[in-house]
Amino acid sequence: MSLKKNQIFETTIESLSSDGSGVAHVEGQAVFVPGAAPGDVIRCRIVKALKSYAFGRIDAILTPGPGRVAPDCAVCTPCGGCGLRHLSYAAECEAKTAFVRDAFARLGGFDVSSFEFSPVLALTDHTAHYRNKVQLPVGLDADGHVVTGFYAGRTHRIVPCLDCKLQPEWMNALARRACTLLEANGIAPYDEETGKGRVRHLYMRQGWHSGQRLLCFVVNGNGLPNEAEICRTLQQEFQLTTVLINRNTARTNVILGRDTRTVLGPGVIEDTLAGVPIQMGVHEFYQVNTPAAELLYAKAQEFAGLQPDDFLLDLYCGMGTIGLSMKPHCRRLVGVEVVPQAVEGAKAVAAHLGLPPEEADFYCMDAGEAATRLASEGAHPDVIVVDPPRKGCDNATLTAIVQMAPRTLVMVSCNPSTAARDARFLCEQGYTLEKVQPVDLFPRTRHVETVVLLSKDEVDSKKIRVEFSLEDMDMSEFQDGATYTQIKDYVLEHSGLKVSNLYISQIKRKCGIGVGKNYNLPKSEDSRQPQCPPEKEKAIREAFKYFGMI
Repeated sequence: MSLKKNQIFETTIESLSSDGSGVAHVEGQAVFVPGAAPGDVIRCRIVKALKSYAFGRIDAILTPGPGRVAPDCAVCTPCGGCGLRHLSYAAECEAKTAFVRDAFARLGGFDVSSFEFSPVLALTDHTAHYRNKVQLPVGLDADGHVVTGFYAGRTHRIVPCLDCKLQPEWMNALARRACTLLEANGIAPYDEETGKGRVRHLYMRQGWHSGQRLLCFVVNGNGLPNEAEICRTLQQEFQLTTVLINRNTARTNVILGRDTRTVLGPGVIEDTLAGVPIQMGVHEFYQVNTPAAELLYAKAQEFAGLQPDDFLLDLYCGMGTIGLSMKPHCRRLVGVEVVPQAVEGAKAVAAHLGLPPEEADFYCMDAGEAATRLASEGAHPDVIVVDPPRKGCDNATLTAIVQMAPRTLVMVSCNPSTAARDARFLCEQGYTLEKVQPVDLFPRTRHVETVVLLSKDEVDSKKIRVEFSLEDMDMSEFQDGATYTQIKDYVLEHSGLKVSNLYISQIKRKCGIGVGKNYNLPKSEDSRQPQCPPEKEKAIREAFKYFGMI
């Protein structure tokens, strides 16, 4: 019997799903309830009923679960950024450990007792004010005052937030002061619907070890009225190392435009990560939680088990920080990254460290393409480290890794589901899953990092039994970046346009993305299919970029 919308019942929350929703079972169906905690006894109202599962909301908490706490942020529910702030941190760590364990057991098909699985590694005294970067949209509140905040879930409606618990206090204070100065100078926020208004975002960044501070105004135009005075005032009041202006006049959801100019200071800030010196403007990727990232990198280095004569290949290397932090322990490092600015930065850091290209070199290439080329050239790295995006490694990368046959492979993943999928593929090709270590890089949020160790040594004597059922698996985790439903939802939310599966397939083919066989083609060869209009093609491409598909 299917559940019905607005049906009300009492139930107990059994666990959390990987997106942080509570999970209960009613009449044999899973019900996902945002904001619920394991052990909660609740009165639940069904808000959306599907064929085999449903979504609910809490009408009342009858008995709180043992890990439930009162949130210490008034806007954490509409904001959605801190999806686990209603749990104690101990309960949060238990949940994140379970997220990763479940991914490897259910999606990867592994017997978790057959490898070393550890509880989440966390800095328990470092759960607040840890973000070293924030990008705040600028808008108007209900009274017409300029404010910053965060977008409510699945919308572009700004939830004003004056005191975010995740970012340093100076960033909160600067945002409030900047809003005051913008309003005093008659500078209007950007309006996405009309394309008018000047200021789109405030972008702030901090060197965690150096203490250097960066501010960037993202503007719909060439600059700000009274720009010099506003920037100088903020620089003096908040000890800013540099102030920038980024120009973005496109009707797009992408935050940064191509052009950035320096108003005050050197245009970059300096810091170190795991002992590696770096320089950052606004375009460079840098882990937002420096102490936890150093914990993560230390675990990756431990898993790598490098020897002095080893050749290390670092795929999806970003600014090269993982590989460069490991370079003192090996003979040769090669890094691969698709973003040109990141590659140039990595090369500059290597030169600064006195490493010649024959010891440490970096290539601007797609990871799969580079891995395939290295494999075809007979390259034999001893250790490979991969740190892919959320969609995980592509088939070309995994196949090339198997061909190069490193003795050790270390995966650093921000998505346990794709990490489990990729580990399963590698184990089917002769690797052994040795260790899985979750690391909490983003306390109070739903996200968790995972470090995975796979070994080529003694494969025959240490085989892992891998069992899985396609019927039990959520195959949407294994689509190329996102499901058709996710793409359609994203396009509708961000552009107001409705697109069909046919249109998505057409643009996938244009972008070179694989499309499954269509069993619903028209019978007549003369039948003409409607072609995707330009405005919908643009919106679909934006969705592909968001999901990392192009």
